[in-house]
Amino acid sequence: MTEAELIMARADELATHSSRTDGIERVYLSFEHARVNALAAKWMTEAGMATWQDAAGNQCGRLEGREPGLPALVLASHLDTVPLAGRYDGILGVLSAIAVAARLRSEELPFAVEVVAFGDEEGTRFGTTLLGSRAFAGSWNRDWEELTDEHGISLGQAAEDFGLDDIALAARDPESLVGYLELHIEQGPRLEDAGRALGVVTSIAAARRLSITLTGEARHCATPWELRHDALLGASEAILAIERIARASGSPATVGHIQVQPDAVNVIPGEAEFSLDLRDETAAGRDATWELISAELHRIAADRGLALDVRQTHVAPEVVCAPELRDVIRSGIRSTGDAEPLELFSIAGHDAMAVAAITEVAMMFVRCKGGISHHADESVMVEDVALGVDALHAAVLARAGRDL
Repeated sequence: MTEAELIMARADELATHSSRTDGIERVYLSFEHARVNALAAKWMTEAGMATWQDAAGNQCGRLEGREPGLPALVLASHLDTVPLAGRYDGILGVLSAIAVAARLRSEELPFAVEVVAFGDEEGTRFGTTLLGSRAFAGSWNRDWEELTDEHGISLGQAAEDFGLDDIALAARDPESLVGYLELHIEQGPRLEDAGRALGVVTSIAAARRLSITLTGEARHCATPWELRHDALLGASEAILAIERIARASGSPATVGHIQVQPDAVNVIPGEAEFSLDLRDETAAGRDATWELISAELHRIAADRGLALDVRQTHVAPEVVCAPELRDVIRSGIRSTGDAEPLELFSIAGHDAMAVAAITEVAMMFVRCKGGISHHADESVMVEDVALGVDALHAAVLARAGRDL
């Protein structure tokens, strides 16, 4: 079995650890989280690494450099998933990093190498993303410990049940790091469209997530049109307006959730609540698009006699990958035979966004079939996986060359 085939087999093995039988779902501080951490620790040990689980439930491994205690170059991604997930989002980055560490065990590098498998990037269980990497980066908010899952279990209680004492203790000292590299599937079609296996990420998009509620009046379906204040019709108009404005502005926008009350066939909906995920290459562009959307939401609410409430649930600025680390990623890809690597910004969010608060970051994308992600049809080619590991290995050596 080749190295890339082993990575694919390990991804298949991780996929068996799911809380559901109709697909993959693996959330933070769950039984499945503990099981995949144990597997990752086993593979890290086989790669020659010393291993530990940190205070946030992130699984870590370390190869010392030419002398013990040197600052570390971190190779990382995540092992948690969305509901009905694919096999490679986050997972491929962790498994590729372990493979690179195995190659490096006999090297005497001017820094240590650490592999981190973050426990929560997706935010599936508690609704707040990047919990593992934000704890790692020292930006843990103790208020998050009051968040609850769908069963009413608080994050704090889940952490205690998982065996964690104080998640904030996962914070790393910036002086203990020399940088961060993350390999990830693209989650889009641009590499495939260009016929390229790998790409250099220039930046990660700014994002806002909002919960929008329109409240009207629930009444019998016999109510005349002129007396209706239908919250669902208002939400429908609002969602179409969001699409129109965001398309014109070039800002990706997604309404992925909607619910109505009272939710009965013969009752005019009195309340409609829906989500909005809004992104752009820059925070300024994102916010300019939101201002246009917000103005239209207020107009729709006024025209239909509805009350409008907007609650922001997440906000993150754009993250620009460090030029020097982009150069080492570019050098790594060139070593695989691609003389002019494609550069592209990431619309999706990643753990690198959180880690950028304490050290320089860079990312490499691997081609994803059809650009499909967050879905069971997520697919990568074993040949591309092999190239990704080669490029990440070469990038680490290129980074080491700067310090020699």
